[in-house]
Amino acid sequence: MKFMITLDRDEDGVWVAECPSIPGCISQGADREEAEANIREAIIACLEVRAERGMPLTIETRSVEVPVAV
Repeated sequence: MKFMITLDRDEDGVWVAECPSIPGCISQGADREEAEANIREAIIACLEVRAERGMPLTIETRSVEVPVAV
């Protein structure tokens, strides 16, 4: 399966990765590559737990277009 993730650097310089289509699926790493590797593991673990509990594996996510004035 393919999942979209977000990567953001926090105030301490740690990279935080999140999978928006799986509630609570968040991880981190010292750099982007480590954060991405860690979120891959987190996604697998989250999917396993959700399946064991009979929960939907993902929630619906969408892209929306919003005009932004800069």
